[in-house]
Amino acid sequence: MELITIYLICVGVGLLFAIVSAFFAEGGGGHDAHDGAHAGHNEAGPGSHNMPGVSALSPTAIATFVTAFGAFGLIFSKIEITSNPWLSVPLAVGCALGVAAAVVAAFNKVFRATQSSSEGRVAELFGRSAEVITPIAAGGVGEIAYVQGGTRYTAAARALDEKEIAVGAKVRIVRTVGSQFFVTHE
Repeated sequence: MELITIYLICVGVGLLFAIVSAFFAEGGGGHDAHDGAHAGHNEAGPGSHNMPGVSALSPTAIATFVTAFGAFGLIFSKIEITSNPWLSVPLAVGCALGVAAAVVAAFNKVFRATQSSSEGRVAELFGRSAEVITPIAAGGVGEIAYVQGGTRYTAAARALDEKEIAVGAKVRIVRTVGSQFFVTHE
């Protein structure tokens, strides 16, 4: 088999993979069977631990490498100076590695930026002041509002001492259990 044919097959396989991937891609990532503990992005590679991104061995990176290898191989085999296979193949591999690395880096940068959360960290809330917006009944649950990072949030809350707390009272967040906050009077 001629080297040009191998290059053409690589380009064709890579483009076919891109078209099939785009056609069958999930529209927003509903991962029904995951428990949430390690349910990262489909392209997340080994050891990603729920961090969004694309690994170097993901299908996207491999398809990018194969396509770029074929394309650069075709280009280098047509240039008189680099038409020798002993020169065109290593050049095509090097360029394909560079393109694949650039694609992985670009996707990871985009995924990190889009997956950033505006929600604050719960650990930063301990000791923070809040206001009761729904009365907390003795031994019951009410609702508080607090500000973190310039954004106002609300949460279910219980009084730590299990006493009633009226609407408008200033409280201090002491701890959380699940999604409930425990508060005390300020």
